[in-house]
Amino acid sequence: MIVTTAGRTNEAMVHLAEIIAEDLQSEFVPRNKRAIGMMKETVQQDVLVVGKNRLELYSLKTDEPLFFHPNSAMFRIKRMIKGEYEPFLEATKLQEGDQFLDCTLGLGSDSIVASYAVGTKGKVTGVEANPFLAYIVQTGLSAWHTEFTPIDEAMKRVNVIQGDHGKELEQMESGSADVIYFDPMFEETIAQSSGLNPLKSFAHYDILTESAINEAKRVARKRIILKDHWKSEKFAQYGFEVIKRKTAKFHYGVIELK
Repeated sequence: MIVTTAGRTNEAMVHLAEIIAEDLQSEFVPRNKRAIGMMKETVQQDVLVVGKNRLELYSLKTDEPLFFHPNSAMFRIKRMIKGEYEPFLEATKLQEGDQFLDCTLGLGSDSIVASYAVGTKGKVTGVEANPFLAYIVQTGLSAWHTEFTPIDEAMKRVNVIQGDHGKELEQMESGSADVIYFDPMFEETIAQSSGLNPLKSFAHYDILTESAINEAKRVARKRIILKDHWKSEKFAQYGFEVIKRKTAKFHYGVIELK
């Protein structure tokens, strides 16, 4: 992957792009008024564009950029404030002060909602395998302003870890989290959600393993949650009790821990 700047740039933006390239151990390539498509074709690599307000990651395989935006979390939290139904909270049963571990962070929507739910006394950690996605989300969480203070504060409280969730779980102390969450990215998940199209090239299609579930049982104090397609065999395979939703393509599974 290479790093460049937006079309309209300045010295400050160039300097920032150079710093980001160094952080990601990537090459900085001056834009020189070239189209992103032309740059991808020339270098045959993905391109990270450093703009004024956000980072955009362009895959060599697609034209749509991947970027951080808290849009989904924003309307979900506003719905929660109105007292409306939120299936994620029904499954997780998060309370103020809980410690929540998101093993499959992605673009961070669920972790933002969790951060709002657990409040300032709680803790939310998200693990993301893809280093570039983790960097974009971490940057977005700390820099994005929605003009709605509770959401801005919730985003800033999310701690991002880049790594493999299985290895991270192995290193955690027993009983060090209240709720552990898995939302693994599978081909069927992507295929049925057009909003996730830009994520196709960067998602890790990890297989949820028995080892990870066993480690989660050791680390979690209250419960383990799995979000997956309604036809998934993982619920039964790993002993999750399914919360079925009649019109939804995805269900939540729960393992309650004593």
